[in-house]
Amino acid sequence: MPSLNASPRTSPATPLEPATGAASGPAAGHDPARDPARGPELDPGVSAALKRNDAGLVAAVVQQHDSLEVLMVGWMDDEALRRTLSTGRVTFYSRSRGEYWRKGDTSGHRQWVRGVALDCDGDALLVTVDQEGAACHTGTRTCFDGRDIDAVIGTSSAGTMEPSSVGTIEPTEGN
Repeated sequence: MPSLNASPRTSPATPLEPATGAASGPAAGHDPARDPARGPELDPGVSAALKRNDAGLVAAVVQQHDSLEVLMVGWMDDEALRRTLSTGRVTFYSRSRGEYWRKGDTSGHRQWVRGVALDCDGDALLVTVDQEGAACHTGTRTCFDGRDIDAVIGTSSAGTMEPSSVGTIEPTEGN
């Protein structure tokens, strides 16, 4: 499979134009070839390996490279991935605004690409980054901070464990 290795932080980044408010991207028939940030094409092998949703997008899980903390989830099409791989900064496709956005251009909370991997099914990307500031638009470090949902906690061990209630487990006899 073609390499998804991204440029290190020290590589020169191609500047992107700020969002214009006009729709762009897969849903608007955006022509990436006329984009001023145009750089090298996305490797056709990488593009072929992507399994997109009905909107032409792939989920991108963003993880802090050193702590392995999951910071956020965004969406990418081929152009957003191409920009991410070729500039050293993470670019997403905004489903609500219908345009590309580079993380940190307005907030200053930039994401410097450290690596990109495609999952085994081709339907999700893992983007490891060096995060500056908060990753979430609400100002929290991650988009998951303070948003826990109650769940039954399970565990694996030598004996069989059965969940008995939220947050607790009790061992069972036998198997």
